[in-house]
Amino acid sequence: MLKRSSFALVVALSLPSSCQPADSKSAETSKTEKAKTAPKDQKKPENAVNDLPAPPDVAAPPADAQKTASGLASKILKPATGTVKPAAEDTVEVHYTGWTTDGKMFDSSVKRGKAAKFPLNGVIAGWTEGLQLMAEGEQRRFWIPEELAYKGRPGKPAGMLVFDVELLKVMALPKTPEDVAAVPKTATKTKSGLAWRQITKGPGGPKPKPTDTVEVHYAGWTLDGKLFDTSYKRGQTTKFPLNGVIKGWTEGLQLMSAGDKFRFWIPADLAYGETPQRPGAPAGMLVFDVELISIAQ
Repeated sequence: MLKRSSFALVVALSLPSSCQPADSKSAETSKTEKAKTAPKDQKKPENAVNDLPAPPDVAAPPADAQKTASGLASKILKPATGTVKPAAEDTVEVHYTGWTTDGKMFDSSVKRGKAAKFPLNGVIAGWTEGLQLMAEGEQRRFWIPEELAYKGRPGKPAGMLVFDVELLKVMALPKTPEDVAAVPKTATKTKSGLAWRQITKGPGGPKPKPTDTVEVHYAGWTLDGKLFDTSYKRGQTTKFPLNGVIKGWTEGLQLMSAGDKFRFWIPADLAYGETPQRPGAPAGMLVFDVELISIAQ
């Protein structure tokens, strides 16, 4: 989003195959030809050997399950260890396993040995609703009606789906600053018109040069409070050469040391202009919160 050559810093997010909103393929291939040709009554398919067994209540929600107005049912398996709950716009990190009501496992991050990370509003409706009931560290079982899952989409698991989900981490979107609409009197201004104020002071140390590569977390808003880009949603920091971004960033980050967090009000002529030439680029003065994580020369 900051590069002069392109507006967006593109980072691919891998959504769980079982809860993607759009069609996608996720299949494991057989490991041996023997497994492919073995009679059904002698050996399970190779990719099903290590499937997690279905819970005893997979066929239907038990009497003690909680139900929401939408028809989503759930049951807490392990209490939360934290208090943070995700909003629909947040990114979450989870472990999960999914079964159809006949007990067949169709997807599992646990089996793959790697947690999944995705924006909560980018998955099936049952996940978007259900995970907002959870707090970090909690494990919950969901019975998701078909109308909150894939609605009969070809190639997707059909009917009610059952998921065991452990919420590992919530990566909440930054809140809109109270002073987003105008530069406050407490801000410092440079000769170029860049305004800034320090939000968090780090331990001090060297400041980056234009030729250095920096690692940051950031969020950017237009003056009406609209969040147009943030590394927090992707759940990872971003790195770039400091002389390869908009002028307001090149100037502003040279005021910072690793560990500092600043808020910048960047005039249009130091950002993308009043009428940006690149489609989708935000216009006018922009407001950024930037946390400088590290500097690489």
